[in-house]
Amino acid sequence: MTFEPVRVGCVGMGWWSDVLADAITRSGTIAIVSCYTRSDRKRSAFAAKYGCQAAPSYDAMLADDNIEAIINTTPNDVHLETTRAAAAAGKHVFLDKPIANTVADARGLTEACRSAGVILALGYQRRRESQFRWIREQIDAGEFGRLVNAEANISRDRLGKVDLSSWRYTAAGMPGGVMLQIGIHYTDVLEYLMGPITAVSGRLAQLVLPGDNPDVASLILEHENGALSTLNASYASASEYYLMNIYGKEASAYYDLHQGLRFLKRASTQSVAVDCPDQDAIVSELDEFAAAVRGTGRPEMDGERGTASLAVLLAGITSAREGRRVEIAEILNG
Repeated sequence: MTFEPVRVGCVGMGWWSDVLADAITRSGTIAIVSCYTRSDRKRSAFAAKYGCQAAPSYDAMLADDNIEAIINTTPNDVHLETTRAAAAAGKHVFLDKPIANTVADARGLTEACRSAGVILALGYQRRRESQFRWIREQIDAGEFGRLVNAEANISRDRLGKVDLSSWRYTAAGMPGGVMLQIGIHYTDVLEYLMGPITAVSGRLAQLVLPGDNPDVASLILEHENGALSTLNASYASASEYYLMNIYGKEASAYYDLHQGLRFLKRASTQSVAVDCPDQDAIVSELDEFAAAVRGTGRPEMDGERGTASLAVLLAGITSAREGRRVEIAEILNG
């Protein structure tokens, strides 16, 4: 990248704000010049850690002409308010997933950015990991033939690590619990690899963690091309684990966190290992956002795609609650 770094203000100081800020320091395409959160302690700590100014208010940050864009990691239920305010101030927005808790809010903030002529990018870094980029390339090259099935698992151990005062672990702040918080990463990867999802059947359970939110979720996903996929997400497992197996008529790919990626073609009796170098996926999406702000390209995950992704999870939550198959169109049509 040869353009001048995009000057940003960070709003919402939680653990993920630091993850993004650390990636920004690795990137070189973005410079943090300001930060704001309501907690004086968190605001001062972030400013000291990343060498930026602590803004006295969000309004003051938005009024600062030196700031070109906002890195938004505020709670889901204020994404509309914070993003609409940024758009009205002429600031571009990088917004962490999910886009919102409701389709109405998602559409509202998307329209606000569109009307203001500012870039809106959604943070979905998992699809950018090198193993999934490699699989996508093989699908596009016809190596898989017709896609027929996929299975995925995204699990983390949160026992003893849950902060029940955090919006991330409450039913009001994160509807659907683990499904919306981390399951959305792999429903996105499944759509990226297998094509659009048209209907969902889901189940939720709360088995290990305290609080009022599910810690286990299972989905059956119907894709537009006729393929079926499954996703299991858990905060109740003994360790961190990721799985993504893609099955086609002519070939299959098998990925898991511990053994990497393997590929098997029809008539072969043994899969072969695929060397996928580490990809700094978060830097990749931030670089793309910065380039879009500078007038080069568009974000891979924008407001419309973020809204469609949210609808898949809301369909799963509705299915689990009502015990029926739910079409994505029903969620998008209200």
